[in-house]
Amino acid sequence: MKAKKYVLRNQFVGFPKKSDVEMVEEELPPLKEGEFLCESLYISIDPYQRAYLVEVGNVVLGSQVARILESRNSKFPCGRYVIAYYGWKTHGIIDETSAGVGFPPRLIQDPINHPISYYLGVLGMPGATAYFGFLEICHPKPGETIVVSGAAGAVGHVVGQIAKIKGCKVIGIVGSEEKGRWITEDLKFDGYINYKLHNISKTLAALAPEGVDCYFDNVGGEISNDVMKQMNLYGRISVCGAISSYNSIEEDKASIVQKTMIFKELNMEGFRVFRWLHRFEEVITQHGKWLAEGKLKTKETITKGFENTFQAFTGMLNGSNFGKAIVEL
Repeated sequence: MKAKKYVLRNQFVGFPKKSDVEMVEEELPPLKEGEFLCESLYISIDPYQRAYLVEVGNVVLGSQVARILESRNSKFPCGRYVIAYYGWKTHGIIDETSAGVGFPPRLIQDPINHPISYYLGVLGMPGATAYFGFLEICHPKPGETIVVSGAAGAVGHVVGQIAKIKGCKVIGIVGSEEKGRWITEDLKFDGYINYKLHNISKTLAALAPEGVDCYFDNVGGEISNDVMKQMNLYGRISVCGAISSYNSIEEDKASIVQKTMIFKELNMEGFRVFRWLHRFEEVITQHGKWLAEGKLKTKETITKGFENTFQAFTGMLNGSNFGKAIVEL
């Protein structure tokens, strides 16, 4: 069988260029014992694909919802759906020990009560990132004020809704008025800051005169420093990402945060979601319940066609996506 894949031709320097990747064909070999052949149905587009470096000549990182076409592994039978991590490929041969980006393949368990693409978003790794990164690090309490940066993205829009479910006031930081309207009108955030239009410090002070108790940080940089200065004593910060610097070609520079952390006695913790890999089914169960109850909503930005994967990737980096960015094959 012939498969298509994207390989890295040049390391990304600054904003990724189309010439940095190349789509090529490969002939897949016969299956070995323990392996199974997957056909990609949806490919996930995520910020980490820019942050994690792979060697030139290797497949671009990525996960997919795939259908098992052929199997020599009884744990992964033909016809079942699987969340796999074999990169930007139309087809892949893997085994149960394969662990792309740290995650082994996982069967999607029946019954499947939601769109299967959700297993790359609200029911997948971004959903788990939001659930554990917020609840296990921020420990929100009813009545507290939460700020989420990257609030209209795959992780941020879920974090904000979990905070609302937990009885918190939620302010989202976004990059457009349209996204601001989406998170406040549809997702019921209490307010938003458009960092491209608004003065973050002044707007946040007006929206949260009582101060900020928890900050879920997807972006880093000066935006995050502005938020930290308005945090309350013993505030908690969950550091998920730093997308503001991923495409920078200059050395990262930011204001000193230690003084703020010391005098406000803040707790800041970075994380990677692998930490809770053994609890992922908890997310699927809880998020599935909230979806069914209408307490949790999600949105997908779907790009059709494997040949448009790189376009979807750069669009996500430019902030064009609402919610989860995926490619439908």
